[in-house]
Amino acid sequence: MRCPFCGKSGTSVIDSRLSVETNSIRRRRVCPECNNRFNTLETSELSYPRVIKSDKSTEIFSKDKIKKGVLLALEKTHNNQLDIDKTLDTIFNQCITHSEREIKSSDIGKYVMDELLKLDHVAYIRFASVYFNFNDTQSFRELIKTLDNNLSPEMKKRQTDLLDDE
Repeated sequence: MRCPFCGKSGTSVIDSRLSVETNSIRRRRVCPECNNRFNTLETSELSYPRVIKSDKSTEIFSKDKIKKGVLLALEKTHNNQLDIDKTLDTIFNQCITHSEREIKSSDIGKYVMDELLKLDHVAYIRFASVYFNFNDTQSFRELIKTLDNNLSPEMKKRQTDLLDDE
């Protein structure tokens, strides 16, 4: 690391601290030539693939766009922030570990749907209605029927009843 004051290389690290929130390391350094001290911040550089949209155009991967879609699907549901953050992290990790340099938007949609299915079925249906571009109520009925038939006992426990048995 070069000293920002005198430009000499070979600065020494005198203190390092891990920042859990940002997954970075803050280092306090000193220059042996001019004795000035300064801080550096190390972060990992992640490279997301480019997104191929349905019209075959491409765009830069946007974490914010995915987060916005997930949060919109989860709006007015009762999920804690920790579970939502874990869901988003899982989606982003699937995207970043995608084997190719480009990823189809439909693949990202599948990742989102898989994770929403585990987290909240109402959010899953909301997202699916946009993802599958439903035009009629029959499409909703079929999705709900499929969803209802494929629930594990654990998933059934997590879901609230829409109608009382009275």
